[in-house]
Amino acid sequence: MFRIFVRHQWKEALRSTIWQKNIAVNIFIGFIFLLMVFYLLLIGILIDRILADIYPGRNPAEVFNGFLLTYFLADIVVRFYMQQVSAFHINSYLHLPISRRSIVHFVELKTVLSIFNILPFFLVVPFAFLVIGRQYSSLDAWIYLIAFFLLVMTNNFFATYLKRQLSSRPKIVAVAGLAVMGLILLNYFDILSISRISSLIFGYLMIYPKLICIPALLLIVVYTIHYLFLKKRLYSEEIETRKKQKLDSISDIRYLKGLGITGEIMALEMKLMWRNKRPKTTIYLFPLFILYGLFFYPQDIYMNQGTGLLIFVGVFMSGGMMLNYLNYAFGWESNYFDALLTSRINMDQYIRVKFINSLIISTLCFILTIPYLFFGWRILLINFVTYLYNIGFLSFVLLYMATFNKKRIDLSRASAFNYQGLGASNWLAMLPAFLFPPLVYWPFQAIGMPYVGFMVIGVIGLIGLAFNRIFLQRIRDQLEKRRYVMAEGFRVK
Repeated sequence: MFRIFVRHQWKEALRSTIWQKNIAVNIFIGFIFLLMVFYLLLIGILIDRILADIYPGRNPAEVFNGFLLTYFLADIVVRFYMQQVSAFHINSYLHLPISRRSIVHFVELKTVLSIFNILPFFLVVPFAFLVIGRQYSSLDAWIYLIAFFLLVMTNNFFATYLKRQLSSRPKIVAVAGLAVMGLILLNYFDILSISRISSLIFGYLMIYPKLICIPALLLIVVYTIHYLFLKKRLYSEEIETRKKQKLDSISDIRYLKGLGITGEIMALEMKLMWRNKRPKTTIYLFPLFILYGLFFYPQDIYMNQGTGLLIFVGVFMSGGMMLNYLNYAFGWESNYFDALLTSRINMDQYIRVKFINSLIISTLCFILTIPYLFFGWRILLINFVTYLYNIGFLSFVLLYMATFNKKRIDLSRASAFNYQGLGASNWLAMLPAFLFPPLVYWPFQAIGMPYVGFMVIGVIGLIGLAFNRIFLQRIRDQLEKRRYVMAEGFRVK
């Protein structure tokens, strides 16, 4: 049965118009993959020398093992955001005399061929035989590889399980995310040493090979949980009923009902975001934007000398999600843009809803960055003025530039490694987002007045908010001029 499923999937991929249109992109990705394989193999062969140079006097195997637990934690996060959830048109098979178990197992095992499962072995296989094999034995090298394989597969099924759970039970994903964040913070404050624990775990595996039963058992448990989850949701009627209930609950929000037409449009926008895969996966990036500051604020070099970079970080944290939303402000509706043009929706209200949504997104992001006050009042000040800049200047620039976008977006596809609908206007819109605030600040820093530079960035945003009606009117006029050109571009599939 699996052979038939594979053959059908292969034919579907080759006959896909998306594959045919992106042949050049696929060739380029294949070249990048081969390049990464070459570099990983080279590092794997030379890993003992590299580690000996970086950590002189320490055992390379012990050092390498110390990084593994950190790698697996980071791997879960990367997979959650980047790895595609396997798609399979089960409705075509449910009415046939095919075992439901076979369908579920195939859906689950499709993810095994992910690039995230393949690439690590080009580094670990040479390390296992050249380092572990020499220090212990070839049998220990094989046990090490098998244990690594089992943990990689566990990560694979666990990450896809979390990604599927996000739509039905987001609390489970939130708990898992908080657990990973907690471990990172404990390690950062030296309360818990992840590297030491990792080194001990994999070191004991070499001494007591029977411990390989633990990762094997862990894989079985995670696979079974994922299998039972998929099996319960195999029937499309149940899925559609749950989805309808969730969407209807958005329409029942009393506050939106009290806003009249504006509230109705906002409810439609919210439904679009939660109903379709492309915008929903964009929402999943929310934690990455909020936690972005942790890459810079703990480093003294950035806190003391990199104020321009801190301004960029502030713009990114409170404006990154807004940029993702407004970059495709009209592209989200590309599938039914013609219907919008023929409807009685007031364009002023339509544009204002986009603006209000961007304010809500950016404000929520700023509120969640307030705890960065832990790193000093200057950080809070920078984040506040960049927040004002985002809502009072950048929002209007992005909305205006969005009127030049005429590329259709397939809302059913995920956003990871997906550049469909991203045109030159989208890239140009990113320039003021990241370059303008540091350029405004640097002249004032050069004359010894850095806080005046912060104030100017904030004032730019306040001026934009004060004259928001004028700017929104200008964007509306631009949309009126461009609407038929945009509609023509959106019709191209």
